[in-house]
Amino acid sequence: MDAPLWTEEHAPDLSELPQAEVRDHLERAVEEPMNLVVFGPRGAGKTAAVRALAEATHDDPDNDFVVINVADFFGRTKKEIKNDPRFAHFLQGRSRLSKRDMISHVLKEQAAYQPVSGDFRTILLDNAEAIREDFQQALRRVMEQHYEATQFVIATRQPSKLIPPIESRCFPVPVRAPTHEETVEVLERIVEREGAEYDADGIEYVAGYGDGDLRKAIMGAQTAYEDEGEVTMQAAYDALGDVGMRDRLDDVLDDAEAGEFEDARKGLDDLLFSEGFEGDEVLRELLAAARGRYDGDELARVHALAGEIDLEMSEGNSDRVHLGRLLAELGR
Repeated sequence: MDAPLWTEEHAPDLSELPQAEVRDHLERAVEEPMNLVVFGPRGAGKTAAVRALAEATHDDPDNDFVVINVADFFGRTKKEIKNDPRFAHFLQGRSRLSKRDMISHVLKEQAAYQPVSGDFRTILLDNAEAIREDFQQALRRVMEQHYEATQFVIATRQPSKLIPPIESRCFPVPVRAPTHEETVEVLERIVEREGAEYDADGIEYVAGYGDGDLRKAIMGAQTAYEDEGEVTMQAAYDALGDVGMRDRLDDVLDDAEAGEFEDARKGLDDLLFSEGFEGDEVLRELLAAARGRYDGDELARVHALAGEIDLEMSEGNSDRVHLGRLLAELGR
């Protein structure tokens, strides 16, 4: 999608979060700032909820709210981290640091900054299921050192992977998947703000397409609108009823086999992040595409590798990292 994503254009404020219990927890955190662990399934709205909290808390959220996506560190090479413009100025002259020490240094530097307005800054560690235990120990020390001027929020699908010293310093905020009715309400609000023509059946169809994944539902509504000019039942079915990844995955596999791994990863990122597909959906379609390309022992090896990756993704690690490894193996 070339247009601005609706998930960003129509990011909710606290009053618009679909889960009432999450609103209650975060409104309390506005009045009484505290460290938080925000946890729940993919697409439930964890990151959006924390952004809404920051907007309600800070007079200058652009400067006093910092997002560090853990997957940007642990899912990348040291060279990629060092060259990322978001982190490069923190890491100049520190190329010998380990990956753990790189993220620890960035976190310390961010936590040491004084707030532009108000009494504290908020640092969100997003996709924190990728945090290794050795980094969690370093994080604990940073939290202890900067507790007066920094609020830490950890968003994760796997809170059980956090070490007890981290858990004990954070208030837990469970974020369940929104119900069908809650998803419908969110979609109606967004399409009305867009001025998009829609009907109830179309919104119901898109909400069902999301199946508890709010991001996927919103992206589905935007896809229907951009493809068909409306979000009616017919438009939603035409745009989403036969949504497939096969053609794009064939392109991704072509790039991987040609050694164009940057292009292959970009295609993978588009599916996971821009289109909102689940990692297991992409893996399933990758296998289907692979069956049309390979046979015999080669296909057996692909299935064995896919089994390993499916297990790793089920344990809460970064889908992007493991699917990228599959592409690299297929490229060989």
